[in-house]
Amino acid sequence: MSVPYRYYDVRRVSGEVTQIDVDNGRVEQAGSSFFDKAVIRVLGDKGWGVLSVSGEDAEFEQIPDSFLNEAYNASMVTTIHIPIQKTPTTLHPVPAMKENPADVSLDEKVSILLDMYKATEGPDIVSRRINYIEKDETVFFSDCFGHSYTYHLCRCGFSVLAVASRGGIVQMGYERDHTISGLNIRHRQDLAQDAADRARKLLDAKPAKGGIMRAVLDPELAGVFAHEAVGHASEGDLIKEGSSILKGKINERIGSPLLTIVDDPSQPEFGFCPVDDEGSETKRTEIIRNGILKAYLHSKETLASVGNGDAGHCRGMPGVEPIVRMSNTFIENGDSSYDEIISECKSGILLKGSRGGQVDPGRGMFQFNAEYGFLIENGELTTMVRDVSLSGEILQTLHTISLIGNDLALHPGYCGKGGQTVPVTDGSPHLMLEKAVVGGCEID
Repeated sequence: MSVPYRYYDVRRVSGEVTQIDVDNGRVEQAGSSFFDKAVIRVLGDKGWGVLSVSGEDAEFEQIPDSFLNEAYNASMVTTIHIPIQKTPTTLHPVPAMKENPADVSLDEKVSILLDMYKATEGPDIVSRRINYIEKDETVFFSDCFGHSYTYHLCRCGFSVLAVASRGGIVQMGYERDHTISGLNIRHRQDLAQDAADRARKLLDAKPAKGGIMRAVLDPELAGVFAHEAVGHASEGDLIKEGSSILKGKINERIGSPLLTIVDDPSQPEFGFCPVDDEGSETKRTEIIRNGILKAYLHSKETLASVGNGDAGHCRGMPGVEPIVRMSNTFIENGDSSYDEIISECKSGILLKGSRGGQVDPGRGMFQFNAEYGFLIENGELTTMVRDVSLSGEILQTLHTISLIGNDLALHPGYCGKGGQTVPVTDGSPHLMLEKAVVGGCEID
């Protein structure tokens, strides 16, 4: 072998992507495309070298010296001491699908989506859009020690957007669902109708008033907070770079003793990984346990550099070098019921849904936009409000969690980082924050 390698591996991903877009009653796109991509990594004395090739070129028992040389020569001059895993990894079984999307024709899928589209009709609705995406892929991984893993996984899902307008006011309702359990678009007209109904109701909702108050977060927004504000800050590459407020805080109390946050790639949700993309076993990692920071999320490299945690959190798009990523990230259940939380809040606001936001893991600041909310007065929900947000300092906010519900709910979606987008799941029970910074169009 001409390359002075310490380790090499190859990951090949092949499959088919089906996309359908219905925009205001017109089928803008309905078709499938095939892909077959591979990435070869070589670890030499200079560090990692990475080469992307056609998947067909990676279909061999022994990687050619020419590929290893090319990958090696692309490596950067770094010093990396990585303990190379020489023992096989347990491959978690892929859950069986209830209905294989591949068994349903494209025409039938289009027909089902058009039925969903009809369910969004109604007064004041001025624009409607439904998207469906299905990704069926086979993943093959092997390394220089002779370990190899192969699995097949199909992910599919849809989103519905309805826009309502009246008197110069424009609002929208949004619903989505993504899964690994099979076709999920049958009999979902009720979800499509929910998006339209919410858009109409928001036309009559009052603009929220900002201020410092008690805030109850629903499972979707609380899950986004767990993912964006805590999950990203716990990723080993950000810790290594010094770009996270959680660096150096292992075994420190950073939040309420009620709080436990987990990332678990082995859980059969939308972010499920039978094995991670550098061949490490995936398992449950408690990032925070009872308010104490216990672990970071790692690749083999960041684990060797930083420590405190396990490898198994390395993911990449087909043909691209994997990096440290979350998978299924959630806040564990507490002891309070939803009714108890609303009653105990007494005066404040319930924030529901998510419309994105911003987070700076290095400075420890965040700002998220809720889809809508309800005022809480005398321990009961009252007026619906719109244009409402939540912001603050991550560590300070973690300490203000005073109640956590027992109604954990998970929400699938996609997460972008480093130019790559991967499927994830966020989740949480309802929870209550003391002295939350709530933003609105008006300030008390």
